[in-house]
Amino acid sequence: MADNETAVGAEAVPTPQLALQRIYVKDMSFESPESPQVFLQKDNPQVKLDIGSSARKFDDGLFEVVLTVTATATSGEKTVYLVEIQQAGVFAVVGIEGADLEKALASFCPNVLFPYLRESIDGLLIKGGFPPLHLAPMNFEAIYAQAKQQQAAGGNSQAQPETQSGEQPAGEQPEASD
Repeated sequence: MADNETAVGAEAVPTPQLALQRIYVKDMSFESPESPQVFLQKDNPQVKLDIGSSARKFDDGLFEVVLTVTATATSGEKTVYLVEIQQAGVFAVVGIEGADLEKALASFCPNVLFPYLRESIDGLLIKGGFPPLHLAPMNFEAIYAQAKQQQAAGGNSQAQPETQSGEQPAGEQPEASD
């Protein structure tokens, strides 16, 4: 019997495994339409964050999980900057199915990708001449659980359990959902 299998009756059942195979930036975009005049402004712009994730099976036992963040900084009616990054990962999954698979892809995998996304967005903003956002850690498991509760209460089968939005002044920590 292989090391990654457990005997159940006469059948060998694979031991549940979820392993990161690759991390990569799938898409990256930065705009600062008011540059260079925007650098003369004294006030702090408001930053609106939209964070979401998606997962898809693309081969036998392989899933792509994409964590997307869009940060839009505005001052009055003017856009200071707009940055969007899709941080992705390939995860190998064996022996995890149904609700457990859905939870792993919607909470565990985004938690793995989030530090890379934070680094990518901060680096892009610094290269654009702006201070980093310093995104606070997020608890994707709690976000997923909350979305599943809302989905059960509202009966909405199209809920996006891993999506969150928020606004805060630039330079301040976005609030993390725990």
